[in-house]
Amino acid sequence: MTAPTASPERVAYNEEIVKKFVIAATFFGVVGFIAGTFIAFQLAFPILNLGLEWTTFGRLRPVHTSAVVFAFGGNIMLGTSFYVVQRTCRQTLFGGPTFANLIFWGYQLVIVLAATGYILGITQSKEYAEPEWYVDLLLTVVWVMYLIAFAGTLMTRRESHIYVANWFYLAFILTIAVLHLGNNVAVPVSWTGTKSYIAMTGVQDAMTQWWYGHNAVGFFLTAGFLGLMYYFIPKQAERPVYSYRLSVIHYWSLIFLYIWAGPHHLYYTALPDWTQTLGMAFSVMLWMPSWGGMINGLMTLSGAWHKLRTDPVLRFLVTSVAFYGMSTFEGPAMSIKAVNSLSHYTDWTIGHVHSGALGWVAFVSFGALYFLVPKLWNRERLYSLRMVTWHFWIATIGIVLYITSMWISGIMQGLMWRAYDEYGFLQYSFIETVEAMKPYYIIRATGGLLFVAGALIMVYNFIKTANGELRNELAFEDVPETAQEPAKV
Repeated sequence: MTAPTASPERVAYNEEIVKKFVIAATFFGVVGFIAGTFIAFQLAFPILNLGLEWTTFGRLRPVHTSAVVFAFGGNIMLGTSFYVVQRTCRQTLFGGPTFANLIFWGYQLVIVLAATGYILGITQSKEYAEPEWYVDLLLTVVWVMYLIAFAGTLMTRRESHIYVANWFYLAFILTIAVLHLGNNVAVPVSWTGTKSYIAMTGVQDAMTQWWYGHNAVGFFLTAGFLGLMYYFIPKQAERPVYSYRLSVIHYWSLIFLYIWAGPHHLYYTALPDWTQTLGMAFSVMLWMPSWGGMINGLMTLSGAWHKLRTDPVLRFLVTSVAFYGMSTFEGPAMSIKAVNSLSHYTDWTIGHVHSGALGWVAFVSFGALYFLVPKLWNRERLYSLRMVTWHFWIATIGIVLYITSMWISGIMQGLMWRAYDEYGFLQYSFIETVEAMKPYYIIRATGGLLFVAGALIMVYNFIKTANGELRNELAFEDVPETAQEPAKV
């Protein structure tokens, strides 16, 4: 299957809506990264909670999570999906500009309402600190509109074939809709108030939460971003997808297996043992389809590996796939009950999550943004490719500091919690484990600072690019040949 290419017939694509999502994603990305770094410092230095209820770790943690997942990641998903579906279908976005703008501003309103609710303590008090019923209702309306725009473009396409990226985007849209409706069923106390009662309690609610929670990772942060990978890596590498047949196998196996893996978050709880074992079995099986996607992404560079020496944008995209492979090996390994008995409730899980979130999701998003900005603003190339290289290495060092410190801290936690003396008593108190973790928390926060610094370099590069400026690179041989050519749409 050849790489997706532009049609010789000029189609009036809606690029303005993609621009808006790119700007929103960049803004919320920086906000989310800063929030995450601040709460990382709060864990190392509790005085930074400031003694106010609105600035405590418990209030700001869901602000960080939602900002990076739903504000940064969500805007990336909506923006890139609208860009990809138009070009691979050779059709302008269904519904027209007004409908697209309603989706954009409705989604931004959801983000703002959710964030202010977290800070004010207006949530459903679930594991993911779900926003209250009125935000859920608004998001449902916006998401249905998003589905109409995306599916309508597919159905009115001028290409007979549906490119594989669109299948992954569609799975992301449909499954997130089902997860949202299932997990957020609530009964408002009154139509004029902000409070509600959740429909389920106890172990049923826990199971539903982790069916939602793990599949939000599976379909929001994996399936959706795999759609992004299947378009932007071939485009940037100027190579066809390595194996279209493998992409089809990858798609159906991943979609079928992922939905069953949620119970591995509830080992050694009141959840029935057979359900826990089922979750473990499907989690281990997930390793193979996940690596099928990694292999397809990496092997797309067959015959183009030399471009990694000179193309920092491609470097972001390919490194993200490598992180995806690492995370999707570590996840199934941690889902084995014997391993999980050590890792569960420790910082090892935090390190695992962020190797995927920063290394896979953020890096592939950065690569897509660097690809899109010069094209959307009709610029010859990015303002500075050298700055992209700086961003890459600064962010990579930050990720390595983050995940290695959490691996060490997490394994140390697990070992200290299960250590017994010769009399059969616990050898360490809980506060002793907290004290032992402090150096690693400082290292983690330092890694976060580096990641934020890299993102700020990206923002500066985008502003200069949008203004039409070009930096005179001293080492011109570092600039890839494709970057010297006018942007092609």
